[in-house]
Amino acid sequence: MSWLDRLAARTAGRVRACRGHLGGIGERHGRRVLMLALAMFVAMPVSAQVISPRRLLEVTDLGNPVISPDGAYVAFRTEKASLARNTYDTAWYVQRLDATAPPLRIADGGAPLREYVSGLVLPSPAEWSPDGHWLYYRARLNGRVAVWRAAADGSGAQEITSDAADVRDFVLGERGLTLTYSVGATRSEVLAAEEQDYNQGVHIDESVVLAAGLFRSSKIDGRAATQQFLGDWFSTGPLLAKAPDRWKVVDLQTGIAKDLPKADKPPHPLTAADLPADLPAARKIAQTPHDSRIAVLLPGKHKAKGQLLSLYVDLAVLPNRHSSHPVFCTGEPCHEKHIGDIQWRPGSDEVLFTVTDYDKGRAQSIYGWNVRTGVVRPIVMAEGLFSGSQRYWDIPCAVSTASLVCVAAAADHPPRLEVVDLRSTRRRILFAPNRRLDLDMAATAPAELIRWKDEQGREFTGQLFQARASDARHPPPLFVTFYTCDGFLRGGLGDEWPLATLAEQGISALCINAIPEFRIDFVARHDQGRAAVESVVKRLAAKGRIDGSRVGMGGLSYGSEVTLWTLAHSDVVTAASVSSISPTPTYYLLNSLRPAFRSNLRKLWQLGAPAETPAQWRKISPVYHLDRLRAPILFQMPEQEYRMALDYALPLIRRHKADAYVFPDEAHIKFQPRHKLAVYERNVDWFRFWLQGYEDPAPAKADQYRVWREMKRADSTPQADARAADGS
Repeated sequence: MSWLDRLAARTAGRVRACRGHLGGIGERHGRRVLMLALAMFVAMPVSAQVISPRRLLEVTDLGNPVISPDGAYVAFRTEKASLARNTYDTAWYVQRLDATAPPLRIADGGAPLREYVSGLVLPSPAEWSPDGHWLYYRARLNGRVAVWRAAADGSGAQEITSDAADVRDFVLGERGLTLTYSVGATRSEVLAAEEQDYNQGVHIDESVVLAAGLFRSSKIDGRAATQQFLGDWFSTGPLLAKAPDRWKVVDLQTGIAKDLPKADKPPHPLTAADLPADLPAARKIAQTPHDSRIAVLLPGKHKAKGQLLSLYVDLAVLPNRHSSHPVFCTGEPCHEKHIGDIQWRPGSDEVLFTVTDYDKGRAQSIYGWNVRTGVVRPIVMAEGLFSGSQRYWDIPCAVSTASLVCVAAAADHPPRLEVVDLRSTRRRILFAPNRRLDLDMAATAPAELIRWKDEQGREFTGQLFQARASDARHPPPLFVTFYTCDGFLRGGLGDEWPLATLAEQGISALCINAIPEFRIDFVARHDQGRAAVESVVKRLAAKGRIDGSRVGMGGLSYGSEVTLWTLAHSDVVTAASVSSISPTPTYYLLNSLRPAFRSNLRKLWQLGAPAETPAQWRKISPVYHLDRLRAPILFQMPEQEYRMALDYALPLIRRHKADAYVFPDEAHIKFQPRHKLAVYERNVDWFRFWLQGYEDPAPAKADQYRVWREMKRADSTPQADARAADGS
């Protein structure tokens, strides 16, 4: 029975109960009362939902666990959106691993540091003092990034580095008496460089982000700042970001800091370049802290034709950094598996490694490989993510001799902190800040892992939030988002389409995992998404689970490209919502000064300049597919990218085929809480409008519905095709 059925039954029961008191109001009047009650309920604001967009936005995220030297405590950081201040609150906690006491909040973690181009929160590694009394961490507070330390007993926190430049990295001395840290250009030097550009004019070269504003057009570390390309694809940062590291050391007893001679700077972590040249380039490296052994992930020996990389990696160990003779793990969990994290269990011969199982919807498992005996044992078999962070699925869990501490999250289970006994492999929940939401998800919008094959026999997986159809004769519409479905699925990759909310509102929602192989050929890579959507719609419709004539689709990044590709090459999608760009001539023009961009575009998209490869441009760019894009499209774009999509977005808006919103100061993945909530709610409104014919009566939304009704009217008129043909 759906929520609407339950409501109707309760309301009808109350109507019947009232009849005796009202002298028998009659069946007709009873029905009127019932329908009025239902109408009033349906018209209630989104906040009355059980799984509302705001609840999904305000999930408490967990990450960066680190175990104390004595193995008795774990420190970790929480992160939660604050709509009132349009930011995120972070805090550091300490908790006993035996869970005999709740977590103790020991410090404010400051506003989270972010990747400049993606908008994702950066990991925030922390270090315990050797005596276990202090926790050291990097934080942005009071307008600067510094190293802080907090007392493990919660008695207070203090800033350790008071530097004119923001701290990039730090290392605690072995005895805990000194702290070494690195900085780049000072904050005043960065401001001066920005002012010089403003006064003297910005010199246009390959470092300038031409798609964004030229002066302080992006939020970098909490302030309006000028950004620049750093050379690798779309990697960006502030002006002077390439200034070399300057290392300093602070005496933790006196607080006095001084410059560190170059000869004394800390050794850098091992990289693939430090290993023998005759070894394949290692994808990950983990060195034991007590001897010279090194665990490595090496590229698999077999790479299918047309793939960018080998699908699998090999786990091996080297006796030292100079050896070119790895000893490989031969256990079944090591063979042709997707291995991500690797780390040594302290004081042992065991390497812990994480396997992601794509056949099980990207569920993660952790194994231990004893490099002396060759024995591989299972430690954790999770149903979803089991890592050191919900946001960064490839960050390792915290590890000690006896325990693992990990963030567990699955499609319909928000993040919680768990501890694993490495001897018995028993799991226990340490901290579950989202427990109420977890219970409500299970009762209202549980997820179901589904598998299916397309016409070529390729197998896909996805997480389906099935809507409760109120009438079995009229199955619900379907929304799909394509790319990856890791951890707790608020809104798919990029968190823009609140899947559980859609399901609660009567639209089944499906997150589809892309096939793990990365095809170099653009058409082959993108057409797998179209095939996945067409095949799953056919399958679910045949089972009567969805209405195959009402299908929405959305995506971020590669998912956005696949959404537009599917619209252009299939009629399966009824309405779409995208948040990222696809290749256009303007996209090429604004980035064409950068060799790294041109190289990657040619390799991965098979595109040169538009005049150089015109046939390929006509094949893949939405600019040349306007007449094929017949489904209405909602663009919700970040300010840093939207200009590069105007080649196709503006013509579609003129044709009443699209509506567009641009969010200021946003990167590839939007991060401002108010923007996230607006995107969530508008996507719910959009798909309810096109797939259910529903309009939210809230007065503040009148203008958006006016535009969408005009789009619907234009699409239904005989002149629509003529307008599309002449480009008006």
